[in-house]
Amino acid sequence: MGGIRTAAQYHAQLRSLLPSGPAWDPERVPELEEVLEGVAQELARLDARAADLLNEMDPAGVSELVPDWERVMNLPDPCLGATPLFDDRRLAVRRRLLAVGSQAVGYYLEIAKSQGYPNATITELEAPRMGRSRFGAAHWGTWEAQFMWTLNTGGRLLLGRRFGASYWGERFGVNPGSALECLIHRSAPAHTKVHINYD
Repeated sequence: MGGIRTAAQYHAQLRSLLPSGPAWDPERVPELEEVLEGVAQELARLDARAADLLNEMDPAGVSELVPDWERVMNLPDPCLGATPLFDDRRLAVRRRLLAVGSQAVGYYLEIAKSQGYPNATITELEAPRMGRSRFGAAHWGTWEAQFMWTLNTGGRLLLGRRFGASYWGERFGVNPGSALECLIHRSAPAHTKVHINYD
């Protein structure tokens, strides 16, 4: 795309496309210039709107079509509240499009970091097994323990309203970890049980 044309450029182009002859001479028919000017303004407007549409197709530049992107992407995220600010809505569209799930420890640590817990760690429990268990080894218990894990938040160090650390509709006195718990429990593998340790 060679850029957006202005009304003046369209006007010049339309004038050059006129057939020759006295009926198309701007000096003899001054009304013709008014018609060309009106058509040029509309063509320039359509050109600009076409460029806007190209920007709206990419979530990085979306503005007007945020409601359409939200409908397609099942937003707003119920974990983050139901009344988001517009900038948060636009950012959520971008994040939803680029998000990739995982069962790796690092994925859940990234969720915790996005919610304002940069020092989060994960403790995985192990079931005792012949040949692999030894006295003094930490983090093992019953057979069911292999399906349990703990997210240790490590303290909420990042404070202040921003996407991720605050959730949409959050008020003073609301548990700041409720969005974290919702996101972690929703993303956790179905066969596991997660405990969140805020200590």
